Amino acid sequence: MTELSHQASLLATRIREIASSRRTPVAVAVDGRSGAGKSTLAAEVALATGANVIDGDDFYAGGTDLEWDAMTPAQKVDHCIDWKRQRPVLEALTQGRPASWHPYDWEAHDGSRGSHLVVCEPAPVIILDGVYSARPELADLIQLRVLLAAPAELRRNRLIQREGEDHRDEWNARWDEAEQWYFGVMMPAASFDLVIPAI
Repeated sequence: MTELSHQASLLATRIREIASSRRTPVAVAVDGRSGAGKSTLAAEVALATGANVIDGDDFYAGGTDLEWDAMTPAQKVDHCIDWKRQRPVLEALTQGRPASWHPYDWEAHDGSRGSHLVVCEPAPVIILDGVYSARPELADLIQLRVLLAAPAELRRNRLIQREGEDHRDEWNARWDEAEQWYFGVMMPAASFDLVIPAI
């Protein structure tokens, strides 16, 4: 068993423990800084639990570089992922009802939402995957808030591999301070129910 599979298995066990005492679906937030490996972990846990995974990037709010660069770190955290659109999705799914949404159009990347509708059917476990997914505004809908903690060098290498060196530098200049504020002020490690070291 790989270390990732081991971590996913431990998390799946914790989720099943929570689910055993509930009659309604369990909602899990898998949070962490960019490049921590959130989506990979969420996919592994979904295989083990039958969970449906919601991609937090579908709820990106959009905005021009000038607009984002004019914001404070706290403002970026508040505006980056549209948690007000995430709430009704989580409300429906945790009540055992299907939910749907139009995801952000990353191809156009002009602030618009895609024309296709994402439909998520109810499941015993719902995973909200993405940075800022454990934010306080959603806490009443989340039963387990998980922080995937990764060292900076590991995240840096993953971002370079995923986005390229030039894009990584631009990304860091715009988003590092926001993530630092979120994980340092709004949601420090002690705010999470479970902290998993990234591999």
